[in-house]
Amino acid sequence: MSKDRPHFDRAAFKVARIYVTLAADGRTANFKFTPDEQQFKCMMAPDAFAPIPNAWGRQGWTTATLSKLSAVELKNALETAWAHAQKKRRRR
Repeated sequence: MSKDRPHFDRAAFKVARIYVTLAADGRTANFKFTPDEQQFKCMMAPDAFAPIPNAWGRQGWTTATLSKLSAVELKNALETAWAHAQKKRRRR
């Protein structure tokens, strides 16, 4: 995993693809979920998760307010997004 690659104004975390970006102030992170995962997380924790309001959001990219997440919720979000990035990894 690499980290702190610039992605617009955010630090990006990447395996084969970017799976999470962190705002410079450390208050929010954008996670790559499937649209179904995004819908579920936003329904279950609307104060913590929200779709990014653009085409990226329609693809599953979701903003999380980190102060609203428990350690377990944050770990689950990271593992879910990371697993999607792993699936795209090429075998050499």
